[in-house]
Amino acid sequence: MSAAYGITHRLSAWGVHIFTASGAVLGLLALLAAAAGDAKLCLMWLGVALVVDGVDGTLARRVSVKQVLPGIDGSALDLVIDYLTYVVVPAVFIHRFGLLPEGLVSIALAAWILLTALYCFANVGMKSGDNYFVGFPAIWNVVALYFWLLDLSPWINAAVVVVLGLLTFSTAKFLHPFRVKALMPLNIAVTTVWLLCCIALVVLEPARPGWLFGLWLATSVYYAAVCAWRTLRGP
Repeated sequence: MSAAYGITHRLSAWGVHIFTASGAVLGLLALLAAAAGDAKLCLMWLGVALVVDGVDGTLARRVSVKQVLPGIDGSALDLVIDYLTYVVVPAVFIHRFGLLPEGLVSIALAAWILLTALYCFANVGMKSGDNYFVGFPAIWNVVALYFWLLDLSPWINAAVVVVLGLLTFSTAKFLHPFRVKALMPLNIAVTTVWLLCCIALVVLEPARPGWLFGLWLATSVYYAAVCAWRTLRGP
């Protein structure tokens, strides 16, 4: 089927797959930064990987990669890389930087993160009809960022990890800002502000300007409110 498309179209499709695949390299760089004890650099690499994952689907649909390169499963490629950058590296980060109670508790909870996330990635019903995630969507990279910035008790973090892992198996709805059509422009705008706030807070840490931290919390509350509203609305 790909022979029906010109060389430019095929190269564009391969370019999108390579762009997606770059997430694996970003995950490696984040993992190496965590091993070296550089939390900031690890989070920055995970942030770049998050941006890549946020836009590669749009690029793939724009150049029709499924039709141009039917022999390559872009969805499988994306899931493999997402498991690395959304789950494996964040689990290592949370354990490595002492964000959970020490010892076997930390290892057990890191394993809990890895195992519950597998259900999310294997669940064929992980998206609702209106493109919300059904159950916690294993965004442990975001959770790791919140743990690191909020600097809460490791036992509070442990409770959050347990609850979020359980929510993986629930019917709670979580917003996908780039796929949910309702309020999409507002959702993308809020997500952009949130991302910029995250970058600034990581770069400036340990400094924490009150207005910046407040704006970051406000965007977080917006996301939580949308998820709660959609969950309570039902199927």
